[in-house]
Amino acid sequence: MNVRPPDPSPTLHDLLAAAPRDSVAVIADDGATAITYGQLVDASARVAAGLRQLGVGAGDRVAIWLPNVDAWLATFFGCARIGAIAVAVNTRFRSSELGDILGRSQAKILVFWPAFKQIDLAGILGDCEPQALVHLTAFVTYGDAAGAGSEILLGRPAVAYAALASHAPLPDHPGAGDDGCALFTTSGTSSRPKFVLHDQRTLMSHARNVVRAWGLSADSTTLLVPPLCGVFGLATTLASLAGGGRLIMSPVWSAQSDGDAIVRHGVTHMYASDTALAQLLQLPQATAFARSLQHVGYAAFSPGEGDIVARAEAAGIRIAGLYGSSELQALLAAQDAAAPVADRSCGGGSFVSPAAHVRVRDPQSQALMAHGETGELEFRAPQSVMRGYFGNPEATAQAFTEDGYFRSGDLGFTRPDGSFVYLARMGDTLRLGGYLVSPAEIEAIVQQCAGVAECQVVGVPLKGELRPVACVIADAGAAPDEAAIIRHAAHRLARHKVPVRVLVIDAFPVTSSANGTKIQKAKLREIAQTRIEQGGG
Repeated sequence: MNVRPPDPSPTLHDLLAAAPRDSVAVIADDGATAITYGQLVDASARVAAGLRQLGVGAGDRVAIWLPNVDAWLATFFGCARIGAIAVAVNTRFRSSELGDILGRSQAKILVFWPAFKQIDLAGILGDCEPQALVHLTAFVTYGDAAGAGSEILLGRPAVAYAALASHAPLPDHPGAGDDGCALFTTSGTSSRPKFVLHDQRTLMSHARNVVRAWGLSADSTTLLVPPLCGVFGLATTLASLAGGGRLIMSPVWSAQSDGDAIVRHGVTHMYASDTALAQLLQLPQATAFARSLQHVGYAAFSPGEGDIVARAEAAGIRIAGLYGSSELQALLAAQDAAAPVADRSCGGGSFVSPAAHVRVRDPQSQALMAHGETGELEFRAPQSVMRGYFGNPEATAQAFTEDGYFRSGDLGFTRPDGSFVYLARMGDTLRLGGYLVSPAEIEAIVQQCAGVAECQVVGVPLKGELRPVACVIADAGAAPDEAAIIRHAAHRLARHKVPVRVLVIDAFPVTSSANGTKIQKAKLREIAQTRIEQGGG
């Protein structure tokens, strides 16, 4: 399907071992803990031995339900060392989501922090349906309250992480580059999340491509903003380690502490959501960030942060839109940091891998399209793409074309230089007046109007025709004028793009994933249609 070139160092162990053992790999706990590459290699070897003692072997799944702590990394690399598969679980998930992941992945071990942030994660685990836990044979508990030995939890052994990590290091590392090593869940905004499986070779090759493309090195310091349980966080982490540099991470996101870390540690590389960057730019010390930052990329998750590139520019920081997905990994592409603000405000850009290629297909005619024409983005990315959807060969087959391109489900267009622009999810796009239209184009116009804080546009069938409806969140104390907004749009957009209604709502329905919070357009569409059918405004 996607032929991958041979790699002389195909395992994640080789990625870590390439750096000098005494070089600092990770600075954790708000700067209180420094972990060298040698210590990380040794910790992963000890955890691997402990997992093997618990009966974990090649192909077994180990669920990691931890925040950004060193134990996450040691467990992940420990799994890779013995050919096991790490299942990333978001610490925001509760019993229904946790049970679904544990049950369908058939995880054998769950590693978690029972009292993280004073949240009763053990209680949440206990609320899972018993059937979802049938494959679990043991728990590994992290944190101060985890104890020092072994206890019993839900009728199974619960081994303290400290005890697991005290085993004699596993002397060998039989894990191979083609071994599946990481399972991530898709966002599941319209259906049950799928499991995306990546192998060691692809994760490592992708990380090295990021290093080469974006200038990471042993002199680099990368701030980890996203959680490790998503491809955004893991891709950032592996790139930092592949470059031999330092990674700054903390179990809890705080704009203040991360802003302090940028200045204190001289952070050079950072990849984050637009929401996180907006909070960082509000800090008094934001004007000092430009002294060290060399490459900053962002993912657009919040409709209210459309001017984030211009705001960063005003602070002397050049940021650029990114592109990635669970299937293709995060940090797949970025806009040129030297490009104008308008270009850097778009997702997409140039690939980190010279082996990657993008094309666009008309979703109706299925014909391939020329540069500049809008359609579905299809990618060939042999050094980044997933092995497939775990346990779902039918979905895997449907995700690829006959000639091996991944069907992204994203709307965009290509440029003659090989780069591309991401516009929206295909499921969010609208066919208005016979044309494919990105809602973002209409949203940007509506957000120019007085009293509008945020806007999302959905398509609602009216009199047998799909028409655009703007759903807006008002500024505090404001009352957006529907007629004025429609007039404003009519002066600036083609007739078929002008919203027929403007509905004020309190909040957009969202779903949380490890890579960010996404708006549920399908649910928003239902809300808008119900309001209109009931005669509401």
